[in-house]
Amino acid sequence: MKTYFRLLSYAVSIRKYVFPYFGFSLLGSLFGILNFTLLIPLLNVLFNQASETNVQIYRTIPDFSLSPHYFSFLFNHYFYGSLEQFGRLGALKYACGAIMISVILANIFRYFSQRVLKTVEADTIASLRQAVFQRAIRLDLSYFTEQKKGNLMSRLTTDVQEVENSIGRAFTATFKEIFTLILFFVFLASMSVKLTLFSLLILPLSGGVIATITRRLRRAAGEVQQHLSGLISLLDEIFGAMRVVKAFRAEKMMDDRFGEGNQKYRHSLLKMVFRQELTSPVSETLGVLVVTGILLYGGSLVISGEGELTASTFIAFIATFSQVMRPAKAIADAFSGIQRGIASADRIIEILDTESEIKVIEPIVSLKEFANKISFEQVGFEYTQGRKILHEISFEIPKGQTIALVGASGGGKSTLADLLPRFYDPTLGQVKIDGHNIKHIPLDDLRGLMGIVTQESVLFNDTIFNNIAFGTEATLPEVEAAAKIANAHEFISESANGYQTIIGDRGSKLSGGQRQRISIARAVLKNPPILILDEATSALDNESEKLVQAALGNLMKNRTVLVIAHRLSTIQHADQILVIEQGNIVEKGTHLELMALKKGVYAKLSQLS
Repeated sequence: MKTYFRLLSYAVSIRKYVFPYFGFSLLGSLFGILNFTLLIPLLNVLFNQASETNVQIYRTIPDFSLSPHYFSFLFNHYFYGSLEQFGRLGALKYACGAIMISVILANIFRYFSQRVLKTVEADTIASLRQAVFQRAIRLDLSYFTEQKKGNLMSRLTTDVQEVENSIGRAFTATFKEIFTLILFFVFLASMSVKLTLFSLLILPLSGGVIATITRRLRRAAGEVQQHLSGLISLLDEIFGAMRVVKAFRAEKMMDDRFGEGNQKYRHSLLKMVFRQELTSPVSETLGVLVVTGILLYGGSLVISGEGELTASTFIAFIATFSQVMRPAKAIADAFSGIQRGIASADRIIEILDTESEIKVIEPIVSLKEFANKISFEQVGFEYTQGRKILHEISFEIPKGQTIALVGASGGGKSTLADLLPRFYDPTLGQVKIDGHNIKHIPLDDLRGLMGIVTQESVLFNDTIFNNIAFGTEATLPEVEAAAKIANAHEFISESANGYQTIIGDRGSKLSGGQRQRISIARAVLKNPPILILDEATSALDNESEKLVQAALGNLMKNRTVLVIAHRLSTIQHADQILVIEQGNIVEKGTHLELMALKKGVYAKLSQLS
């Protein structure tokens, strides 16, 4: 239950609703149990066993108390009064009316207790889902490169849904059903202590068997969620690459991959469901065995005449005990379902407990403006697998200058650029801005100084306006001004709804050049002093490239720029070009200086481009 206590910390409304829930549950259980205690006087009248002594006992009403005994005594007072005044038929009508009212009240209070429970459940899940999302979106970029997106999506959707289904069960089993069970046994003890003790001796046998089954459910539930995450991840990959799937006629191969994952999920689901469904029939069978034992023992007491157990009391005891199995079975089923919820909760808590490795270290330096230069000092980087990407690279970017990184794919250019906004931290050396190690600068300050335009235009299924104004509270004139600088205003104005046009999933309704110009407009609107361009024109045709290149030229004016270039023609006017090869700077200089090295790497790359 430690996991559930952790989850309940997100139940912000539980303090507000716990007493109403407890009150409604108490009254619902009280009137529900009262129905069965009313059977004894009713049976006495039907069997003509109501004695004059009972009439005298219940003639005077005791002081009020919120207890089952008081309500039972109150019923008997009016019941035997009706018997004395109207005879057996009148007493029968009174008893039936009282039972009907008790049933109605019990169900009314149960309804309101369920309303309160569902409110707490919905509030808890909303808070939990929000907390998981807030935590996930703030994790390091390395976490998302190592984890499958489908796995993260599964934890935010199916895992949270499983927790939602089981929280209500856990809350009900912990509070309502256990309390109801205690009340039932209090009433049973008031009828016959011997029979109650007998039932308490044989009930643990049923509980032990159920506990054995539920313990095995948790591992099976974890396997189900793992395979479901794999399916969601596969779907995300396939649907995101549908153009490639169709181009290579890979539908059959995708069928096979999905079928394999689907069968694994099916097998694990059946394994879990078979165990879960075993709980109910086993508990019911054991319950019948318990009732049979009580019938045998209690019947022998009635037949032998030992003790004060009468036939009517025994029948009422059996009727009441039959209802004991309902909360007992509900508790067993709840703990069975809870195991599946715990497996999902563990996966959720794993995200909540994941610590970010990109942290600001003391002393913290607030930096709102960029004044001098960016320095890479003996910077090295390697992934966790031990594969080295960068080898002690050093260079500077003075304010207002453009530094270009060129070289073959896989040389470490993008990794080097990712170190500046601290998407990753170097494993050796340090990166500085204006002489301050960027590890001392708050991430909001650091990334607030930078604008990034990548090869892949990352857009959202929203309006053009909202995509350009992303992360800001810009006005329409400001957005239009940014779009004009990015050479995007013309095609936006020609769109059906102008700046309110929905661009589709990942901007699918736009061309590559249009998507890129919207990305550039977004960077223009941010107006950052430092700009990172990661092969921003490499995927475009010649016409689109000219428009985008002109937009980039407008964007780069009076800014400090770190540009990664695929087409060398786009960086000929850079203040300095660094040639990166296998994680090392092998050449550096201006375009003319590097072209003068006839056998140099840059000259060879220039001939190939």
